[in-house]
Formats: sequence, C-alpha cells, structure tokens
Amino acid sequence: MFPGTCLVDGRCGEKLSLFYSQITAHLRTSSCCTQIIMSVASKAVNKIFIAIAFCCFAHTSTQAQGLQLMPMRVVFEGGKNIEELNVINSGKDSAIYNISLLHYRMKADGAFEIITEPDSGQLFADRNIRFFPRTVALAPGEAQVVKVQVIRASQLAPGEYRSHLYFRAVPDKKLLGQPSDEAQESEGISMQLVPVFGITIPIIVRTGELTAQVKLTDLSLRQTNTAKEAYTLHLHFNRSGNRSVYGDLDVFYVSPKGKTTQVGVVKGIAVYTPNATRAFELPLANKSGVDYRAGKLLVTYKAEEKNKTVKLAEAQLLLGQEATGQAR
Repeated sequence: MFPGTCLVDGRCGEKLSLFYSQITAHLRTSSCCTQIIMSVASKAVNKIFIAIAFCCFAHTSTQAQGLQLMPMRVVFEGGKNIEELNVINSGKDSAIYNISLLHYRMKADGAFEIITEPDSGQLFADRNIRFFPRTVALAPGEAQVVKVQVIRASQLAPGEYRSHLYFRAVPDKKLLGQPSDEAQESEGISMQLVPVFGITIPIIVRTGELTAQVKLTDLSLRQTNTAKEAYTLHLHFNRSGNRSVYGDLDVFYVSPKGKTTQVGVVKGIAVYTPNATRAFELPLANKSGVDYRAGKLLVTYKAEEKNKTVKLAEAQLLLGQEATGQAR
C-alpha cells in the first residue's frame, strides 16, 4: 500500500474528512494499492479535486499497458547467481518505471495479497537480491536490460526463498496534479480516477536439496451455460515437499471410442510454498465431436526441467453416470 498525501485546507471540515475516510477505507479492501492526492481550488474552498491513482498488479502476465518483461520468472539454483531481464516498451508513449521488491502471500484460490512478514514456512529473498537499475525510462519501442543478482547464497539455510520484482509505472504528474475540465467547472467534491499499471515477477532462490511432489484431486465438471453447452473443470493442486511447483496444465477429452481432443490449456500455474493446496477452475472448449456427458477427461500437469518436459501429475475424470475423479 502506497502512502497517501493529503494537501487539503483545514477549513474543509468534517464532511471532507468523512468523504476521504470512506474512499480510503474502501480502497484498502481492494486488491489495488492506491495513491491519493487531494487539492483545493484557489478560488473556492468548497470546490475539491481528488485524483486517485490506482496501482494494479499483473501477476500472471508479463505484459500490461505496453510493458513487456522477459523472462517471466527468475529462479536462482545450481550455482546460478545472475539473470538479465529484458524490459520493453511496446506502447505508443514514453514511460518511466520504478523497480522494487514486494512480498506476496498466495491464497488458496491462487490470488495474491501483499504482506510484510512471512507466513509460517515462507522465506523472503529480498535480503539476498540485488538489481540495477532501479528506474528505467523507455521511449516507444525501446528496450533495456535490468540485471538481477543473488548474493550471499552460500550463507542461506537450505530452503526456497521468494520475493517479487515489481515494475510500477510512474503516473503522469499532470494527470495527478490538475483537475479535469469537468472538475474545474463543477462545484463541490469531484473525483478523477487515474490508473497506474504494474507488473510483478517472482524471484526465487533455492539452496540445498529440495524436492516437491504434486497431485491433482477433487476433479469435477460443472455446466455453466446450458444453452451454449459451456462447461468448467474444477480441481485442486496438492503440493508437498520443501519447494514450489510450476508448470502447464493440459486437458484432453477422450471419447467413448478413444478419440482424443485437446479442450483446455493453461500456461504457468504455480503453487508456492508454504501453500499445500490451490483451487483452480478452467473453462473448457466446446469443440465438434466433444460430448461432456460421456467419455472422460485426461488432465496433465507438466514442467520444463533441464531442457526436457517432465510430467508432474496426471488425473482423469470419468464423465456421465460414473463421473468420479481419479488421480494417479
């Protein structure tokens, strides 16, 4: 949560204070951080302009509002101690991004929330991570390299350490500091919303002998739209061991006659430590020859390790009268 700055004349009274409190209380409950700047028009004390900059995070995508990052995650292990990130401005306007480290808790549904203290069994990596530069300014189409380095890894106790590198767009000061034409003409309190976009990527440091296992359980298929024959697959990832897992999910429909059709795929699904489970749902494709009332679904979770594809888990769901999830 970014601190808010209040530049309001003290004569505005209790009404404005209550309004400010209600807004900030509401925003604190959202998943976005906020920066609030309030100013008073010089000619009339009762004409208030409020610029609220919403700073929203993209966790599962490496592209937002023209900012692209490669690679999408960094893992330091096996003697690796440096990584170069390519930061690209694919937008139409020049942009400035501040870079910092944040800490996240992964919730049971895969959502993230910012924390300042680690949960039980969670280890932060920030004390052993250095990066440069801390600010990048990019013209349209321009790219720059950000170097990330792990330090003192040999001094760490065995385990997996994780923090997230946060690229935050610097908002246009004109948008934050000047009211819109409508705000200038209106009386009373007016509000302008200014989005501030950001991307986070995980930075993971692994030391010692670490292992992880994962199972896919509690598979079920639910019809979400009867008219369009739309179905959604629900399942749970069950992780054990002392490191996180990360991979791609593939879903195949197998007809009663044995014909296989891919009906779903999701890239880059993680279950971070210390989480033992993660609930997940995936809308399935409605393709010709696919009848979700018969046959079965074959679900695989796989990862790229040492330049080869490794199957982490597999499960099947029988459809129709005998619909039950069976992990193996």
